[in-house]
Amino acid sequence: MSRKMQVVSPRIAAAATAVALAVAVLGCSGSTGEPEAAITVSGAGTEASPAGSQGDAASAPDNASDSGADSGPGGDEDAGPETTAEAESAATPDTAVEDNSLAADPTGPIRSTPREDVPSALQDPFGSDHPEPLVDLDEIRGVVPPDAIPALEDPAFEPAAEVGWLAPVEPVLALEINGDARAYPLRIMTWHELVNGTVGGVPVTVSYCPLCNSAVAYDRRVGERILDFGTSGALFNSSLVMYDRQTESLWSHYTGEAIIGYLTGIQLDLIPVQTVSFERFLASHPGGQVLSLDTGYFRRYGQNPYEFYDSSNRPFLFSGPFDDRLEPITRVLALRDGGEGAVVPYDVLAEHRVVPFAFAGRELVALFEPGTASALDSPLIEEGRDVGATGVFVGSLDGHPLELSASPEGGFVDAGTGAVFDILGRPTGGSGPALEPVEHLDTFWFAAAAFYPDAEIIGR
Repeated sequence: MSRKMQVVSPRIAAAATAVALAVAVLGCSGSTGEPEAAITVSGAGTEASPAGSQGDAASAPDNASDSGADSGPGGDEDAGPETTAEAESAATPDTAVEDNSLAADPTGPIRSTPREDVPSALQDPFGSDHPEPLVDLDEIRGVVPPDAIPALEDPAFEPAAEVGWLAPVEPVLALEINGDARAYPLRIMTWHELVNGTVGGVPVTVSYCPLCNSAVAYDRRVGERILDFGTSGALFNSSLVMYDRQTESLWSHYTGEAIIGYLTGIQLDLIPVQTVSFERFLASHPGGQVLSLDTGYFRRYGQNPYEFYDSSNRPFLFSGPFDDRLEPITRVLALRDGGEGAVVPYDVLAEHRVVPFAFAGRELVALFEPGTASALDSPLIEEGRDVGATGVFVGSLDGHPLELSASPEGGFVDAGTGAVFDILGRPTGGSGPALEPVEHLDTFWFAAAAFYPDAEIIGR
């Protein structure tokens, strides 16, 4: 049965206009059809958004465009809509558990579990049958219908060594699990935000939120469930709110925690993912795989629908308050552990290249390497200004403290052993142990401070 989105707001007419314009920009002709769920929110904001985002394209900087136009360089112009099978109904499940005990099948894509007969927070976040929400519902801002920004389901990948449509400096999300290395280009992620799939035999979701400039990867197993995620059409702290298709609970992209609905309080396991240049990914993982342009959707892959967003210093649909220790759209490397947070500003990283520090009882080291373009700057992502790439690693290897410094020849050399590592923590030449990665976010200060108000600023 088809269900329509409702937006409850003092300015409902403006909100409806915002939704219509945003969906037009996204190019509904390439979507999977009418959204199958609804979200009702209170106090939803109606301000305009950058083109292609979860909001109104009308006030975007001059590049608001119809996605029915030609794709960017290498775009998949002939790809038609891809049909996603509707989740099956299932009996009421046992109480949700937090351990990820289900064994993964390494031979291919892992099928998600069926839809469960439980109250849907996507349709009614205020439902009395839900557990107590973890956030103020008035702070959830519904902007577009669920799945207007369509997630990708078990998409195609191609050998990195054969990819000719990515510029060397273009940013990709680098993920490696059990030796299976994947790159998710931001030219694709910007338009889809979520990819559900299997990497290294593990069911994972890779996410990217342009509005807070953050990438997070999750193990999507929760007990005996295997979840898959879609975009809810709502924002929290100007960050993507996801929903799982099994229970239609709402989740914070930023924290990986269910915040409203049946699974409230469940925390997904986070997996380290880095934003690096395609050139760096290819050098580090010549046998790796790259998310294909053959997505089944028609989008302007390669064009930046958030032109100059990271120069505006005004986050979209963020109600604040701002933490004035840094400017809101300052790029930071952010870490979190429970309710504890810390950030290292990019300018500190760019100056020192290697920043040792302690966080949550561990000795860590942050690395910075120039040569990665911003995905939120120029009209074409490949022409974005150089913002660099970061990595965070455990500050010891095989029990010995690391003494890393940036090498003039590239990479980072350890004074104790002479070993050289790249920004992904892999030894040059492919021999020897790799550094142990630590999950972190490359993000904007306003978001890091909103989710972790007491975050320490390292290096300032």
